[in-house]
Amino acid sequence: LLIAPSWIGDCVMAQPLLCILKERHPQADLHVFAGGWTQALLMRMPEVDKIINNPFGHGDVKLWQRFRVGRDLRAEHYSSAIILPGSLKSALVPFFARIPVRTGYVGESRYSLINDIRHLDEKHLPRMVDRFVALAFPENSTEPLPQVLPRLSVSRKQQACAAERFGLNTDKPILALCPGAEYGPAKRWPSRHFATLAARYAAKNWSVWIFGSGKDAPIAEEISAQSNTDCINLCGKTNLAEAIDLLALSRVVVCNDSGLMHVAAALDRPLVAIYGSSSPDHTPPLSAHAEILTLDLECAPCFERTCPLKHTDCLEKLWPEQVANAVEKVIAKKE
Repeated sequence: LLIAPSWIGDCVMAQPLLCILKERHPQADLHVFAGGWTQALLMRMPEVDKIINNPFGHGDVKLWQRFRVGRDLRAEHYSSAIILPGSLKSALVPFFARIPVRTGYVGESRYSLINDIRHLDEKHLPRMVDRFVALAFPENSTEPLPQVLPRLSVSRKQQACAAERFGLNTDKPILALCPGAEYGPAKRWPSRHFATLAARYAAKNWSVWIFGSGKDAPIAEEISAQSNTDCINLCGKTNLAEAIDLLALSRVVVCNDSGLMHVAAALDRPLVAIYGSSSPDHTPPLSAHAEILTLDLECAPCFERTCPLKHTDCLEKLWPEQVANAVEKVIAKKE
């Protein structure tokens, strides 16, 4: 049983762990305990044999309800569990399910709930994906960690259905823009820069599709208005499954450091990933066809939601021409 992370990007970075578990234990069934918002993603991971709904919202403890879920899971007779989130409450269900081996990092003083406790060396494992993968091996293992890239499976039928539902023309090359970042504005490239990029490719007879949640819809409207082009605003209109299928149709994707960035990487789309307050050393796009753009300013990465210096130069001074050059580079690399 894998207790999945809550964030979309983190779930993508968990797939290499699932791949390695399947390789090391080919006869094992892998079940994933996950919230409804990430299940469409997990359904596109062939390593997952079963998804078990996590009914608990962010911050919910609900001890009695977690006990009941764990008690019901005893019927599955799991041999082991891996708990990826670092919270105490995320370790409760495997404990209540009486799973014999429960593996995870120390987290919120979970010593009584996890009996295969790992101590994270952040310098040795700076990337989140490697921290996850390390849990497939004994703590003191000297075996080199395999470098596995996430890969989501998408069928042409799924893509065609999604395009038909939104009346999308797929005859032109598609520039996919993902201008949102749930963490905060210090991770968002300015809308006017996105607009300049959109106008550049619309002039080349490309279609421009904008992806994101409902919260990103106003940003998408700004991009469309400022670019004077007919960008297609899909923010808040698609569910995650449809967003995955439509992103897979794109010629190239330009993203902030976000969950959709990791989705695009796992779809093996040519990708330009823009970093502001965050660092690609920790959560890079896991793809051979990604170009990372960061200005490496003295004040970055600060990992703040909003710029503490009030200028956000790490994004403001990353010019559309630089991003356009990176777009052409990843397209050439893919071809």
